[in-house]
Formats: sequence, C-alpha cells, structure tokens
Amino acid sequence: MPDSSRPLWPAYPLTVFVAGLGHCYLGRWMRGGAWFVLYGLALAFLSARTLPGALEPGEPFFVTALQFEAVDYVDVAVPLAVLVVCLVDVYLIGLTRRAESGGTSTQSNGS
Repeated sequence: MPDSSRPLWPAYPLTVFVAGLGHCYLGRWMRGGAWFVLYGLALAFLSARTLPGALEPGEPFFVTALQFEAVDYVDVAVPLAVLVVCLVDVYLIGLTRRAESGGTSTQSNGS
C-alpha cells in the first residue's frame, strides 16, 4: 500500500542513485522491484558488451574494467534510458498523488 504521508522529493535522488529505490520509498514495492531488475539487466547488457577483454588471462580485471575506450554511446544509452524513464515514472506517480490528495481535500471541504 502506498504511503501518501511521506514527502515526494526524496524519491528523486533515491531513483537517480538506484533505479527503483524511489518507488520503494513511495511504497510501490512491486514496481520498484521491476525497475531494479530492468536496470540490472541493462547494466548486465552494458557489462557484457564492454568487458569481454577483461576476463582474458594475464589482464588485471579492475584495470581493464576502468578503460573507457571500449565503451560506445549505445552501450551507455541503454542503462541511462532505463534510469531516465524510471525517474519520469516517479514524477508521474507524484503528480497522480498530488491530484488525488487535492481532489479529496476539495470534496471534503465542499460537503
């Protein structure tokens, strides 16, 4: 059940930190978990495309993993797009929550 008493603004930096964490903060656990899994798959896609040489024998993994010459824009765009759409989803949840709270307060004042 979503918690409507919490302020909305902490959900934004939490979402930027880890996709889905802002949804969990707002009480949307299933949706947050789905965003987290999707972001994890996007990062796995990024890792699979950029780190094939990192697992070769004789190369230190952490040095090879930090070489950004092998990273293309397309590789970074997939996880970044997932993160941006997740952030937009948190924003839309906030708009819906504000509209619902505004609608209920107007109805209770009019009665």
